[in-house]
Amino acid sequence: MIFKLPVLPYALDALRPSISELTMNFHYGKHHQTYVDNLNKFIVGTAFENMSLEEIIKNAPDGAIYNNAAQVWNHTFYFEALGAPVQKVPICKAIDEQWGNFDTFKEEFSKAAIGLFGSGWLWLAANKDGKLQIIVESNAGNPLRKGLKPILCFDVWEHAYYLDYQNKRADYIKNLWDILNWKMILKRF
Repeated sequence: MIFKLPVLPYALDALRPSISELTMNFHYGKHHQTYVDNLNKFIVGTAFENMSLEEIIKNAPDGAIYNNAAQVWNHTFYFEALGAPVQKVPICKAIDEQWGNFDTFKEEFSKAAIGLFGSGWLWLAANKDGKLQIIVESNAGNPLRKGLKPILCFDVWEHAYYLDYQNKRADYIKNLWDILNWKMILKRF
């Protein structure tokens, strides 16, 4: 199977001012593309050659194949959940039941994203019973390996924000909330 860089559902400049076109050119056009290219190289002649990304993530041992497959999947999932800036707060019964209200969830999720040491991903995921959890994963970590269903993720690798925010991860996280595509995110529940 040959993996390809997925086409974005928006223009590279559509996320301004939260994320610049320059950052999108590097993050999507270079980093994401490199993970796709590396994965395609690494899987040739292996048992993973004809697997889906999800199968590779669930079955590959830690290492180059897993890291690149997870980064392709994680980035695709992240970019699909972004869109033109919106002001509307979503109505999500599951979030309200779990955290009491959206603002409490947002505060807890943001705090975890800001506090993640080093590089990685912050996830909202559901277990088999539908209970939501905030999951912190370093490096290429993905909740699929834990049998969880991903709903939302924030990329907290520096390449996701450094060109726009330098070392101000908290500002990046704050501004991500303005460009989330809640229609897509709620569809994932």
